Amino acid sequence: MREKLLILEEEAIKRIENTKDLKELQEVRVHYLGKKGSLTEVLRGMGRLSPEERPVIGQLANQIRDRLEEKLALKEKELEEKELNQRLALESIDISLPGRRPPRGALHPLTRIIQEIEEIFVGMGFTIAEGPEVELDYYNFEALNLPKDHPARDMQDSFYITEEMLLRTHTSPVQVRTMQAMEGRVPVKVICPGVVYRRDTDDATHSHMFTQVEGLVVDEGIRMSDLKGILLNFARRMFGEETSIRLRPSFFPFTEPSAEVDVTCSSCHGTGCRVCKQTGWLEILGSGMVHPNVLEMSGYDPTRYTGFAFGMGVERIAMLKYGVDDIRHFYTNDLRFIGQFARL
Repeated sequence: MREKLLILEEEAIKRIENTKDLKELQEVRVHYLGKKGSLTEVLRGMGRLSPEERPVIGQLANQIRDRLEEKLALKEKELEEKELNQRLALESIDISLPGRRPPRGALHPLTRIIQEIEEIFVGMGFTIAEGPEVELDYYNFEALNLPKDHPARDMQDSFYITEEMLLRTHTSPVQVRTMQAMEGRVPVKVICPGVVYRRDTDDATHSHMFTQVEGLVVDEGIRMSDLKGILLNFARRMFGEETSIRLRPSFFPFTEPSAEVDVTCSSCHGTGCRVCKQTGWLEILGSGMVHPNVLEMSGYDPTRYTGFAFGMGVERIAMLKYGVDDIRHFYTNDLRFIGQFARL
């Protein structure tokens, strides 16, 4: 039995030394030192030995087990280091390479324009007012001199939720709410940015949902010339100091007199081109003096107070300022389009 044990030890050491990976090493451990391993099988035959031989063989078996355990531990450490080095070689990082910069976000072009408009008017003493997008018919139409069944309502064909509730068609209701909240006090000097909705066919220049910024000034002695001065200052701040404006007579139920406002074409600077259809002018907003009926319904004496109002489409301003030819680009979320404005 002594010879069997020594042969077994020699065989096990050779297999341990020739092992290539940790999985194979574990198989060797189980084969020789497991409960059903080779060393255990040999030791089961100790019952046939004489009493004098048993302690000698038992001591030898323990010594062989200890030596094999030591060999296995050394080989395991060696294989672990080898695997670690191989993994590090595969996962090495070249620190000389430039890092991968995460993509940077940027403001949407419409957000940029809204912020620019707000900054211009706040600089002229205006405050910013907001109101609900789901609005009552009274604030959206009736308080703006548009009683029920008034034919001018067809200009703003609307999304109704009930007979008395709808998605607002302009931000003018915010002006009414502001005047009522002021309870006849002056001055009133606000701009009202926000999203509005109209039943319109979407195309290159129209959208069923768009963004407006409306303005309102109410006080004693407010004149049409004040409106023109405010809008001229706005146009020059927005489009450049060389910009001129012109006012053309128009009609809005809540202002009288009313005017459409044009600016000199930013492409040809007023000489005439394809963009302005050879006129040299581009329409940007509507405006006028607040109708006396609107003032009276909001708690102001029209014999004492006057005011002016104006409203502009943010998309229209953005299209003119940035040279965008299709309003739908602002809503498609195409990063190729939006990313152009990150550099502005």
